[in-house]
Amino acid sequence: MTQRLDIIETKAAPALLDIAERILSTINQLVVRLSSVALVIAGFVLTYSVIVRYFLKISTDWQDEMSVFLIIGAVFMSAAAIQAGRGHVAIEAITGLLPPRVNMLRQILVDAASLVFCAFFAWKSWLLLAEAWEEGFHSGSTWAPPLWIPYVLMTAGMMLLSLQILLQLIPGLTGWGHRR
Repeated sequence: MTQRLDIIETKAAPALLDIAERILSTINQLVVRLSSVALVIAGFVLTYSVIVRYFLKISTDWQDEMSVFLIIGAVFMSAAAIQAGRGHVAIEAITGLLPPRVNMLRQILVDAASLVFCAFFAWKSWLLLAEAWEEGFHSGSTWAPPLWIPYVLMTAGMMLLSLQILLQLIPGLTGWGHRR
């Protein structure tokens, strides 16, 4: 009976990992589309601001913060999608020089260190978000949007990135499937 449970557990865990990867991939695709839209909107807002300031001599005090919020959201939220394709900055020069097993160990160590950093960043972002929400923090500008908006984007983005790194780290540590 114990041997049968071991077989079931051995097959179930990789299947759950595949399901989690498919769900996160779908979320990443949606987030990339929304992030792209946010960057385009930020571009329009900044262009509008330049035109209105230069030609009409009208001050716009909201456009900088709105653009920053949109760009922060796009950067943090799309980080997991970039990680899924291993698109973050990496030193590829040594990859070809290392034997495959050493390179796999290097990748596991990099993923583990990245996971620790990103999980810590996500946790601190949660604390910052909770404080901004509870205290009702707003920016210091005359527009004064609530600061929980960029903090929620930062928190969600770092949580997605941490989850993406974890899903990429598990196969290397457990031997389930191949590493990307």
